[in-house]
Amino acid sequence: MLIQGKSNMRVRTMMVAMASMAVLAAVPVRPVAAADQPTVQSRVDRLEREMRAVQRKVFPGGNSEYFAPEIAPPDQNQPLAGSPASSPVADLEGRVNAIEGQLATLTGQVETSQHRLQLLEESFAAYKLATDARLKALDNGTVGNGQPPAAAITSGPAEGALTTPSVATRPATTPSSPAVDTARAKAVSAIEAPVTTDPADDLYVYGFRLWNAKFYPEAETQLKSVVAKYPAHRRASWAQNLLGRSYLDEGKYKEAAQAFYDNYKKNPDGERTADSVYYLAAALKKLNRPTQDVCKAYGVLTNMYGAKITAAMTADVAKQRADLKCS
Repeated sequence: MLIQGKSNMRVRTMMVAMASMAVLAAVPVRPVAAADQPTVQSRVDRLEREMRAVQRKVFPGGNSEYFAPEIAPPDQNQPLAGSPASSPVADLEGRVNAIEGQLATLTGQVETSQHRLQLLEESFAAYKLATDARLKALDNGTVGNGQPPAAAITSGPAEGALTTPSVATRPATTPSSPAVDTARAKAVSAIEAPVTTDPADDLYVYGFRLWNAKFYPEAETQLKSVVAKYPAHRRASWAQNLLGRSYLDEGKYKEAAQAFYDNYKKNPDGERTADSVYYLAAALKKLNRPTQDVCKAYGVLTNMYGAKITAAMTADVAKQRADLKCS
């Protein structure tokens, strides 16, 4: 009996030991996760430090729009207690992915901003270069060069056409240059010169602005440049007509008549030729030319350009012809 009892105890002891080993074997051991966790944590710490450095560089001052406050109301979307939670390693991996995505976005925004800044700098440099060149040309340009002889209208062999007399019948004009005036030069430089892709239009618009500001000699220089450099451009007719207007406003009636006549002769279909013929008659009246010459100008205007002039011009021409008793 004693031997049998000892045998039963040994059997029970062996069974308890085997059960303990089975329990221990069932307990999960995760050496890889424990080893990996410090590595992922260090990545998170490093990326978060880099993110803060980038934010301080890109958004100095700590604007609340870009930096979350230290104390904030609880997130309404937080999971309720008892919800399934992910492992620490999975949480860290999610944080790493989010930070890396933010870094990529910030890097793209910085590169885009740098590209835009470069384009702005190049555009401003081109604008400054063009403006400096125009101002230099204006400062060095000769204003008031000798003008062509004054135009006059006489009865010619071709009935209904405007003709000029021989050069011998036209008195020459004396060139004049305006006095150097620092205040005037400063005022002229304040007139903005446009810079677009159409240099002919830029020259005309700049000449118009000078004329409108009553800087007649400077305007005449610009307008003559349009005609000389771009004779086939639509603005050539505009510039030639405004050149005559500038002379007319300046009291240079001979030069005005010549400019208006040249526009009629060289640009018969120009957009401002009708205006030139209209103002040509006014210049001839200022020059005290014979009535028949003025009437002939009005006749050409009515016959050739009657549909292109304004209603006000049409009424004025009718009145002038009646006062002069034009046939």
